[in-house]
Amino acid sequence: MADAALNVFPVPAFKDNYIWLISCGSVAVVVDPGDASPVEATLRERGLELGAILLTHHHADHVGGVAALSAARSNAIDVYGPRTENIDGVSRPLDDGDVVTLPSIGLSFDVIAVPGHTRGHIAYYGADAPPMLFCGDTLFAAGCGRLFEGTAAQMHASLSRLAALPGETRVYCAHEYTQANLRFARAVEPDSPALIERERSVAAMREQRQPSLPSTIALECSTNPFLRGDEPAVRAAAERHAPGAGASALSTFTALRRWKDSF
Repeated sequence: MADAALNVFPVPAFKDNYIWLISCGSVAVVVDPGDASPVEATLRERGLELGAILLTHHHADHVGGVAALSAARSNAIDVYGPRTENIDGVSRPLDDGDVVTLPSIGLSFDVIAVPGHTRGHIAYYGADAPPMLFCGDTLFAAGCGRLFEGTAAQMHASLSRLAALPGETRVYCAHEYTQANLRFARAVEPDSPALIERERSVAAMREQRQPSLPSTIALECSTNPFLRGDEPAVRAAAERHAPGAGASALSTFTALRRWKDSF
């Protein structure tokens, strides 16, 4: 890692998006810039130069600012994104297992394929201390993305890959959905002390207009129902909602995702 301090901070956009900026010294890398204007404003305010763009998937609220950010700069900047999705402006297409090396901020990221929300969705995992995960719309705080293009089996496998990362990994997802997700999680596990405490903590953050993110993998494994399909209480809740759903972790996940869609 570079000698200068590393900072990760959210740039709010639209109604509830977070565009993440990772800075070290005078350089910043932006993750999923759906809107160029707030990114440019933050770069000016903090005296930062944009060094690269990382994209997780093709939805407009994640890629809509790429063209303007690129056009505003005399020198070409690298734009990383999933090879299997058609995203204008991507100059560095990525596949599962690739490594993105960003010397300007002293970091490298492993690329993890996480299909489900979209067919080609990827996540970026940095193992440096502290480990960090930029997961777009695959894993949310206390939730997960909708299945717009992929299958329940794909999303379940993707979430299982992320759940296996070190517990201290900081989770930087792309939306402020935490309180709504926690309400659903409480419907699944109403008596969970961990959920009751997380709901209280997040409410205090939001009352102060603070982001509820980042989360951690450990916190998600203890409170996110979509990562807890092997837990008896979660399986029982799925079974009550959809008889037969508690037979396996996958059938539990599938029932939970359908339940959440209409919650």
